[in-house]
Amino acid sequence: MKNIYLKSIMALALVFTFSSCETESNFEDSEPSISYIAVSNPNFSALEAAATYGGLAGVLSNKNPNHSSGDYTVFAPNNDAFARLGLNENNLGVLQQAFLTNTLLYHTSNGNIMGSSLTDGASFGSAIGVNRRIIQRGSDTYINGSKILATDINASNGTVHVIDKVMIATGGDIVQSAIALSTAKVFKQPELTFLVEAVIYADLAGALTASDGSPSFTVFAPTDQAFKDLGTALGLTFTKPEDIRQLPKQVVATVLLNHVIANGGKFTSELNAGTLSPLGGDPLTLGAYNNGTLNVGGVGNGEPANMFIPDVQATNGVIHVIDKVLLPNL
Repeated sequence: MKNIYLKSIMALALVFTFSSCETESNFEDSEPSISYIAVSNPNFSALEAAATYGGLAGVLSNKNPNHSSGDYTVFAPNNDAFARLGLNENNLGVLQQAFLTNTLLYHTSNGNIMGSSLTDGASFGSAIGVNRRIIQRGSDTYINGSKILATDINASNGTVHVIDKVMIATGGDIVQSAIALSTAKVFKQPELTFLVEAVIYADLAGALTASDGSPSFTVFAPTDQAFKDLGTALGLTFTKPEDIRQLPKQVVATVLLNHVIANGGKFTSELNAGTLSPLGGDPLTLGAYNNGTLNVGGVGNGEPANMFIPDVQATNGVIHVIDKVLLPNL
């Protein structure tokens, strides 16, 4: 597998755009740089485009000035990883540039992190200061919720590991993360606007805001369309976020708490089929783990919800954006 992904460092080129005129004379090493190797693999065309759009220039063509080894480590998502989010090299403009830049930096570390160090429970910092953790699930190794497909691709200025999902960290707590989506700081099209309005209406913002010693949660966050569909099912019309206020505040609070589990914040790689007990409402049922996602259903749902954007790391938990509102018995 290492040979298959040897040139896949293109992932790196994307993380920090490369200079097309780079030559290996920059280094005394016989190996090419991360960027130079990366550019030749079409399986990382989305990553290359992301680095260009993200405005990251030339960094991984050179030695790392911020580490004594002169090296970087990059966890590089391939094209299939971007496709999971509906993204490719042609439509990255749906994302805000600053968010995309920080997302790429989140995949990068100072120094050489070798595959032998990627053991269950290990934690590694990123270029934006947010740690990522290694999780062993059966014979597979994950960083957060992303499976590591290949390790130890050597370059003159570091190491690349290939992953199957784009990692996302907001840098904020759960409420701040939802607000960032709702105010178009992530996608240029606002998302989670109904959820943010519902949290404010139900007076739950304080409970989900990080503070010293605050618990970490797993949160299933319904999309705007999920709330609109709920309105239709209830015989109501939800066209704008404030329409959620047609429902009694206590009902909204119960429904929202049915989406929050105080279990320390779990990535998909740490979840298994079975039941979860939310802060309010009734037990949720997780389906089988399948290619990095699980569906989840409430007792009041006819069909389970699918994960739209899994494994979003917040400072006080993990958010999984889903396509249905999880209903308890009301």
